[in-house]
Amino acid sequence: MKLVKLWRKKVGLIPDAESITFQSELFSAGTPIEVHLSLDDHDQLVAAADELKTELTGYPGVFDISDSFMPGKEEMQLKLKLAARSLGLTLNDLARQVRHAFYGAEALRLQRDQDEVKVLVRYPESERRSLSYVEEMRIRAPGGIEVPFSQVAEVNMEQGYAAIQRAQRRRVIKVTADVDETVTNANEVRTALESGFLEQLKNRYPGIRYTIEGEGKEQKESLGDVLRGFSIALFCIYALLAIPFRSFTQPLIVMAAIPFGIVGALLGHLIMGFNLSLLSLFGIVGLAGVVVNDSLVLVDAANRIRDKGLNAHDAVTKAGALRFRAIILTSLTTFAGLTPMLLERSLQAQFLIPMAVSLGFGVLFATGITLLLVPCGYVILEDVHNLFANLREKIAPRPDHS
Repeated sequence: MKLVKLWRKKVGLIPDAESITFQSELFSAGTPIEVHLSLDDHDQLVAAADELKTELTGYPGVFDISDSFMPGKEEMQLKLKLAARSLGLTLNDLARQVRHAFYGAEALRLQRDQDEVKVLVRYPESERRSLSYVEEMRIRAPGGIEVPFSQVAEVNMEQGYAAIQRAQRRRVIKVTADVDETVTNANEVRTALESGFLEQLKNRYPGIRYTIEGEGKEQKESLGDVLRGFSIALFCIYALLAIPFRSFTQPLIVMAAIPFGIVGALLGHLIMGFNLSLLSLFGIVGLAGVVVNDSLVLVDAANRIRDKGLNAHDAVTKAGALRFRAIILTSLTTFAGLTPMLLERSLQAQFLIPMAVSLGFGVLFATGITLLLVPCGYVILEDVHNLFANLREKIAPRPDHS
């Protein structure tokens, strides 16, 4: 971002430039703000795009606001009259004869040494100095009859299109902008636009459609993939824990550390001054498989001690004292291993740091919660099991000895 600012400052204002883009990014999912507007009425579509650009100027940290509409040059547009139809003239015939008159029709080609020379036949220069000479032309009909141009066609000078962009078979104008992440967040700007201005724009321009593209679209699609992958990972963790524990409820006690690990990851981003990104979510997904290790060690130790005849409270208390050193050392060594990446300032490591923040701080925060929450959950789960066992005994019918 600093390089882009210095670059833009050094370049300065470029007169008559249609589009200028300054970009310097190691990893990018697209333009931070990109809105596609579509409407059948082209004039209203251009007006709506201008309103959106004006709205974006009001957001701090938003710059390089532009759109994809590029007005073409003024061009001569021909239109056939009814008389031309009766003579068998088509618009293609008319356009071809006008082009040949002013640009030239190829008559032959000559070979001159190693070059090939085209010979074009066209009107003399005195009859090509002005576009007004078009109306003085004589147009040849298919039957060989030559008629004045004004009898078979009319000409209008209008501005054409340099390019027409379409998406989903609709003509669109793309409004794009860049965002200074040190001032504002692109997600907040996109959310504010969708909930406010874009809805008002639909009321002012009936029939207008808009879609959020660029980084917003990529982020939304990637977030959906991450959530699906996270759900599958949680199910796999639960299944792998339920099999050795031979219980459907104890895995829930072990996995209770996952939400607190996520809280730790969020606090880590706040402490380190990073925004939550897609790579941060990747780190959180990986964190789910790491934070359960400490809980697994503690619950497994408690189960082994209970097999010796101790009750749940005494077993989990003894297991906490027995596995305290292993749990603390596991978490501290994990955080220590990620510390060099957290402190790295090289450009190549910048996009990996959010993932390391999620893993390191998530594990560190979940450790303290594990030592407090898991023993409490273990005892509460045992009380719940005893409660249901007592209820079953009361509900079960007594045997009749008569």
